[in-house]
Amino acid sequence: MRKFLLVLAAVLGAALFAATPARADGCYICTQGSDCGQYCRYRGSDTQENRKKCQAAKCKIGGTASCPTAANIRICSAGLPSPLDELRQLARGD
Repeated sequence: MRKFLLVLAAVLGAALFAATPARADGCYICTQGSDCGQYCRYRGSDTQENRKKCQAAKCKIGGTASCPTAANIRICSAGLPSPLDELRQLARGD
């Protein structure tokens, strides 16, 4: 009975993770001389629209990468609202 419950839990767990959509957020590497920082974070897939948003944020795109988590890396965002902006919007009732 114990083995059955373990197998059932494993199957249900696998089904649960398979049903959740994968996040495809990433970063563009900003080349030297960019005013944006070292990386530009985008939401979703690597699309021409996301590239244009990062270029508008003064990032000279040199490639793609996963976003680093180190504290000494500067990352700007491609048109993503900051948490502070979202709080202000909630406070105004928009």
